[in-house]
Order: sequence, then structure tokens, then C-alpha cells
Amino acid sequence: MRRDGRLGVGVVGSGRVGPVVGAALAGAGHALTGRTAGSDEERASAILPEVPVLEAPEVLRRSELVILAVPRADLPGIVRGLADAGHWQMGQLVLHTDAAHGIEVLRPAAEKGAIPLAVHPAMTFTGTSIDLRQLAATYAAVTAPAPVLPIAQALAVELGCEPIVIDEEDRAAYAEAIATASEFSRQIVQQATGILRGIGVENPGGFLSSLVRSTVDHALAEASPAIPDLPPDLD
Repeated sequence: MRRDGRLGVGVVGSGRVGPVVGAALAGAGHALTGRTAGSDEERASAILPEVPVLEAPEVLRRSELVILAVPRADLPGIVRGLADAGHWQMGQLVLHTDAAHGIEVLRPAAEKGAIPLAVHPAMTFTGTSIDLRQLAATYAAVTAPAPVLPIAQALAVELGCEPIVIDEEDRAAYAEAIATASEFSRQIVQQATGILRGIGVENPGGFLSSLVRSTVDHALAEASPAIPDLPPDLD
């Protein structure tokens, strides 16, 4: 780790999440060392226009912090494969962005001396610059070994998020809550817009926009702890 706290950051996984996380950390002053290729190179290049596209082992070789933003089903195999090939480095930070996993999935890297971190921004990514603004209004679930938990929290803050610590054993429940909120919301909106479209309403998404947003905001306000009334000032 550099003395000024700035890190060389590599991104493994150039879907909708990895390039945005990389760009956010670059905005916080870290240096991007490389990224792997993605399925939508035009979108990834728009977010990280001057970052070299490399194979994963070369990304790891160049980086002090490695962001793993890969599909959930692929994460364990990628971590293990890079470990078996000897690519993880002693003292290297490795951070994954999956909701369901804590740091146990990174054990093969940790056994090679890497430092495991799990940081999941609780938002739906589009893979565009819009996400960089959205991060500033987002919480992030953070899981890490106690001695390095402040590092994970600091990285979440540098992304623009407010970190919330989630214990390793609670990651599955956390992921269920995230999936319930996102999938249920999407299904309900699709069902409602389908009904409106069926009766001839043009632009049903726009028609429902204010209603859905205000309803969700109201429900979230009801779910948040009430702020107690402050006592009146005593003169």
C-alpha cells in the first residue's frame, strides 16, 4: 500500500458494476491499473476510457486492490482458479461486490496472503455515469475481518456510500432482503404497466412514475425509525 493511501486498483469483471466501482475509486484519487474485458465493451469503455484491457492474471499482478465484480455463480471458481495458479499476492486487497457472499468465498485468496473484503452497494446499477451520482445516496453492506474492517468501510465511503456492517453469518439474509425489494418492485411495476398498456394508456411507465416513487418513498419513511421530537428550547 502506498504511503499516501492511494492504491493501484484493478477491476476483474466489466459488466455493469465493475467499471462504475472502478470509476468511483478513481474519482477518489486511486490509480486504475487495468480491467478485464466485458460483454458490453462500448459501455465499459465509456466509463473507463483510458484503462487498459488485460487478462485477469495481469490485472492482479499490477494491482494493490483488486475489485471482483463478477456473476455470483462465477465468483467462487474465479477466486479459487486465481489462487491455484498463484496469482494472488501477499498483502493485496481483494474486494468483491456480491450481496450474498461475505469473506468466506475469498478464503482461497486469503490463504495466499490477500486481504479479503466484501462491499455491496445496495443499488441497481445501469453501468453508466448515472450510477456515480446514485452511489452518493446509497448504503453499502460491508463485511471484513475485524482488523481490516476500517479499510473496507473507508473504501465504501470513497465510493460515496454510507457503510453498514453486516456479519458473515447474516449475508444470506441480507441478500434475500435485497432480492425481495428489487425483484418484487420490478414485477409489480411490470404488471401494472402491462395492465395500463392493455387498456390503451400510452407511456404507462411515465404515467406511473410519480405514483410509484411517492408510494415507495412513503413506505420507506414508515419503515425508518421515527426521530423523536426535540424538547422546546428553555429560555
